[in-house]
Amino acid sequence: MKITMACYQSVSLIHGGPRVQILKTKSELEKLGVDVVLFQPWGPSSQTQCDIFHLFSANLGTFHLARNIEPLGTPLVTSPIFFTQRSARSIRLTLAIEHTLKHLRTGIWTDYGFTEQICKWSRAVLPNTADESRLIELGLNIPAEKISVIPNGVDPRFEFGNADLFKKKYGVERFILNVGHIGPARKNVLSLIRALRTIDYPAVIIGKIIGKDGERCVKEAAENKNILIIPGLENESEMLASAYAACDAFVLPSLFETPGIAALEAALAGAKIVITPHGGTRDYFGTMVQYVDPHSVDLIRVGILAALNEHRNDDLRRHIKKEYLWSKVAEKTLAVYKKIL
Repeated sequence: MKITMACYQSVSLIHGGPRVQILKTKSELEKLGVDVVLFQPWGPSSQTQCDIFHLFSANLGTFHLARNIEPLGTPLVTSPIFFTQRSARSIRLTLAIEHTLKHLRTGIWTDYGFTEQICKWSRAVLPNTADESRLIELGLNIPAEKISVIPNGVDPRFEFGNADLFKKKYGVERFILNVGHIGPARKNVLSLIRALRTIDYPAVIIGKIIGKDGERCVKEAAENKNILIIPGLENESEMLASAYAACDAFVLPSLFETPGIAALEAALAGAKIVITPHGGTRDYFGTMVQYVDPHSVDLIRVGILAALNEHRNDDLRRHIKKEYLWSKVAEKTLAVYKKIL
């Protein structure tokens, strides 16, 4: 079986969750005997001569590629990585208006329209959570039989990080940790920084600093002697695994996550988790974490304090290890491929 995987062109620049999802899924599928090629825009056209073309992310950034794959007859599988805080009804209404306007004038598209069309071209659609699945089925009107929930995963090595590496280099241990991009509104790092103002506890924020909003986060964090900002560590970094192992609580108060690969990594390392309830996180973390309203700095603070006062236990770590290793994700993905073929 030969699979070609692709994503939006900037995936290698952003270094976010989709890049990790693609590379880890590829690696584990290869262990199962699948031949996987990463699509290269300047590579040979033979890349499309495969059994399945698997596209990660369904949006404007991948639309043109999907439109050119569809006529080739190669089965298209899409992991949409799609979520919005709007209801399925709102999505349907937006799309209905878009479709009406298209009858009057060409060239009218919404973000939902790009996602809808890619999913319609796809033989199978693989959301990461049940919430995402419902939005795709009920909002984008994609048939349920096309949809299979394939969760995000975690690398087993994060269970065995050496906390001493981080302690030795940065001189801090048992801290509050956040890992992700610093600046994008969805990640809500500025609200986290403000929630930490009245918590006298060491905190570490690891992430690529993006744009003026990222600089604003850095500026406000500099006013708090307890906050250390580290401008990004590669997912493969031993220091990142060490940070997870050394922290006390991991906090991800994003507007939504599906479900936040960094939170899975921290949970496998044994950290207590504080996370947004939006985007399908409950699928993964159940009742074993603190959920906080990302729109309230005060409630983020309350959730962090509650986590700090909890005793650690291994229930969440065992759950993540049992259900969400990348090897299990690859097995479920391969089952979908086989069903299509």
